[in-house]
Amino acid sequence: MSGQRAFRVVEVTESVAGAVCGRLFAALGHDVLLCEPPTGTPLRAREFTFAALGAGKRSAVMRPEQLAADETSPLATADVLITDLTPAAAAAEGLDLDGLRQRFPRLVTISLTAFGLTGEYAESVGDSLLAEAYGGLATMIGEPGRRPLSLGGEQSAHSAAFVGLYGAMLALRGRDRTGHADVVEVALSDVAAYMDWKSDVLHDLGGGAPKRAGSSQGGWRVVRAKDGWVGVIFHPHQWPAVVELFGDPRLSAPCLDDPEQRTRRSQEWWAVIAEAAASREAIELYTEAQRLGLPFGHAADAEDLLADEQLRARGFVLPYGTRRRDAPVVGLPWTANGSATPAPRLGEHSGDPALWPRAVAGTPRGSGAARRKDAAPLDGLVVLDFGTITAGAATSRLLSDYGATVIKIESHERPDPFRKWVMPGSAERTDGPVPPSPMFASNNAGKRGLCLDLKTEQGRATAHELIRRADVLVENFRVGVTARMGIDHATAHRLNPDLVYLSLSSQGVSGPEASYGSFGSTLDLLSGLAAVTGYPGERPMWSGGDVNYPDQVVSFVGAALVADAVTSGRRGIHLDVSQREAVAWTLADQLGEYVWTGRVPAPDGNRRPGATPHDTYPAAEPDSWLAIACTSAGHRRALAAVITALPGHEPEDWWLSHQDTIDTAIAEWTARHPRDRAVAELRRAGVPAVPVNTAADRARDPRYRERRAALRVPEWLKGFPMILHGHTPPDPAPAPALSENAGHLDDQAVHELLGAAHRPTFVR
Repeated sequence: MSGQRAFRVVEVTESVAGAVCGRLFAALGHDVLLCEPPTGTPLRAREFTFAALGAGKRSAVMRPEQLAADETSPLATADVLITDLTPAAAAAEGLDLDGLRQRFPRLVTISLTAFGLTGEYAESVGDSLLAEAYGGLATMIGEPGRRPLSLGGEQSAHSAAFVGLYGAMLALRGRDRTGHADVVEVALSDVAAYMDWKSDVLHDLGGGAPKRAGSSQGGWRVVRAKDGWVGVIFHPHQWPAVVELFGDPRLSAPCLDDPEQRTRRSQEWWAVIAEAAASREAIELYTEAQRLGLPFGHAADAEDLLADEQLRARGFVLPYGTRRRDAPVVGLPWTANGSATPAPRLGEHSGDPALWPRAVAGTPRGSGAARRKDAAPLDGLVVLDFGTITAGAATSRLLSDYGATVIKIESHERPDPFRKWVMPGSAERTDGPVPPSPMFASNNAGKRGLCLDLKTEQGRATAHELIRRADVLVENFRVGVTARMGIDHATAHRLNPDLVYLSLSSQGVSGPEASYGSFGSTLDLLSGLAAVTGYPGERPMWSGGDVNYPDQVVSFVGAALVADAVTSGRRGIHLDVSQREAVAWTLADQLGEYVWTGRVPAPDGNRRPGATPHDTYPAAEPDSWLAIACTSAGHRRALAAVITALPGHEPEDWWLSHQDTIDTAIAEWTARHPRDRAVAELRRAGVPAVPVNTAADRARDPRYRERRAALRVPEWLKGFPMILHGHTPPDPAPAPALSENAGHLDDQAVHELLGAAHRPTFVR
């Protein structure tokens, strides 16, 4: 599009999080230069990971002193630097934040580390396991009483990368306003804690720390089908459809019509469902359940995903004839299809006469529309929020947090279901109106509210007038709902050709399964994540209803894509995000490995390539755990110095071939020590180790309030997933009450609703 901006990005990273962030910039059309040492980034040793995450970038072999130089450094003309260096490592390389700020005042820096740039863990490196353990997310993944699990792949790394992209776009807008750049500090452990916000709500209400619910028990379960696994997911009122689906007369017993009786006799009828499911194919059960309106999912593995008609129809799975071993095998989880752009060869672009010219024709480098210098990054942006529950509502909460005017639009007849979510530990009110559920508050704080009946002409007229004046529209309805309401993309585009329209549907707005329903647990299964999460040789493991990981990560995706669109000048775009594809995209390296080797990834507990030992281990206290992630011979020698039952000088191959024996020896040692004392002893010796925290640990630890991942205003409230060094967002205003507005608003009322928001907001 005319006037669209392409930013210049320098990537100096060794971690998955840093590589993912650079990949996102490249996928969005920005110019990414990967600066590598002569031996290459360590991710090159993981062939399919580098193929997936290096795609679309350029590579230059460059020494740190070259980057730290002034005139000749690519940083002199770059817009963004992505780094994963700890403070001491950055100082040693001449890339400390103070020095960068002095030499390159217009350079936005994204810092992606496991634990942030301050605190006792600031100099510690770590991956998603350590981040999810320290952040508390791992406490929620796995079966009750068994060891906590990291989600399959590198989920905290991917989530943090989207947060980094979002923060960078905010910082670039701020730079356009003030002329000065900012630092975007993203700690993977903060992001993991932020995604586990529902546990904080439950703990705040009842005092207990939520734990793992698993996928083999509870109200929703994963059961074995004839050829795989199926998630049995339904609301109580859908019981008749469950009975019809399985067709076993034992489920038709009159006593099971009563929800209370069903709860008391759950083991009986779950045994019947397990027996019935075992005789049917997983895909057939899934398809028939969806026909009946049941949000079931089947546990898709890599083979299933690459053959899936929905993913092929949308272009997410790239055609066989376009595949290359050095390129991704899947495209992007939003609007535009991906391509087989290969990852660069080491130093492929080192010989360019000038890695970047001083100016690029047609790429605006100046400031955008005038703003107050103290304004928030998204000041003036008007967002219409039709989102519900988490995916859409959490996306617009992120936009509101950083200055956007967000108008949450509901109806009295069908308000956001989170308003009425009954929480364990919450007391019934008899002395007045029932307050909104804490679930609603965390996803909707800081917004303005409006009730419209879009079944009426007046309601639609008001919605259309708001669309004309808005910059962004966010919705996560089931496909087809927006058309019936008169707010679909085609209608909105006619009313406002510049509108950025974000759809966060289950499987995208097109394809044979576009109309299927889902919850987060459905998407855990359909995306392939559940098939690579779990204990070795056992059933797939979902993130569960208390986490709903797909909902959490897709809110980062949505916010980042909106911020990129309004900062880069992508006016009038329809961001069609498939939640299923967004999660599947995080497994792109495993999908590539299956294509080229035939190996189908499967659950392997907490073990990961290139790291051993790499797991969670019991401590002396009941159901208390710690995590260890050794990625080098030095780590293993340090571990053996503490746990003398382990050998100190065996080669890596020995450690890899004796993992069960090693894990047993470690568990025997950790089980004799209190958790925090064991972690302290291991860390003093140089072993990467952290406690597996709980919501109760987070409530006691001032770190999360100091870093504002959680807020007290005065009730507990979800905070912020990152730190902008140059902008501190205020505590958000209370979530809006269900307003009385239900009809047409005149121009004055619309103006008052929009408040101080003003346009234009796009960078010109």
